[in-house]
Amino acid sequence: MCDVLNVTCNGYYSFMRRSLNKPIEPLHEEMLEWVQDIAKASGDTYGSQRMKAAMNALGYPISRNKARKLMKEAGTQVKRQKKYKVTTNSNHKLPVFENLLERQFNVEQPDQAYVSDITYIWTQEGWLYLAVVIDLYSRKIVGWSMSSRMKAQLVCDALKMALWQRQPGAGVIHHSDRGSQYASKEMRRLMKTNKIKGSMSRKGDCWDNAVVESFFGTLKQERVQWQNYQTRYEAQQDILNYISMFYNGYRLHSYLGYKSPNQYEAEQIANLKLVA
Repeated sequence: MCDVLNVTCNGYYSFMRRSLNKPIEPLHEEMLEWVQDIAKASGDTYGSQRMKAAMNALGYPISRNKARKLMKEAGTQVKRQKKYKVTTNSNHKLPVFENLLERQFNVEQPDQAYVSDITYIWTQEGWLYLAVVIDLYSRKIVGWSMSSRMKAQLVCDALKMALWQRQPGAGVIHHSDRGSQYASKEMRRLMKTNKIKGSMSRKGDCWDNAVVESFFGTLKQERVQWQNYQTRYEAQQDILNYISMFYNGYRLHSYLGYKSPNQYEAEQIANLKLVA
């Protein structure tokens, strides 16, 4: 090859040594550091698509393939999801609401439709139950409550928090499964007082409440399954931090064009002001 290219063998090997010892380009090294920082901040939950979106937002116009290569070079690995079973006690004689939502998960205005559900987290002290309320408009968790007991008060407190934070007008839809907590007298009284329209999934159909089910899957995949909570208080603080700081504030949602719920809502408010 050297004879064909009319170069000396010594010159060729000298070139190879210089190439191997060539330092990493500052921009490339900078991107690797950002990839590591993003991976750490997300708890190693970002795949190549979200990593691409995060890097683009930081001013690095890379492709998904480039993001994948950077992640491999940076030594970041995405945590994989474990399977969890879903249990709902709908075997009761309490009255239920019709399914008003009908899987219409795309909502154009805030505080038009909320979805709610309960999940459970294991600690060394026993089960911790978490109830959440999600605004379908921005996928933001607008209300939540945690307790060692899965009573009606749990879901009422989550809804009360959403009402306090958002101050919705009359007629907002509140969708849930047919669990006894959501069909309770306490919950129905709270909804009636605040002029909320009740809506419930069809019996045994988890797809009717897919958005909140998806959130619980994300919560457990990205946070809970990697923890060994010694106390309920420890779990409460960790989940509170995940919801209020990371999920609402920083986690990029594909449904929102890879923006966080807080960022999405802030941008929509700013756009409305510009139009006005």
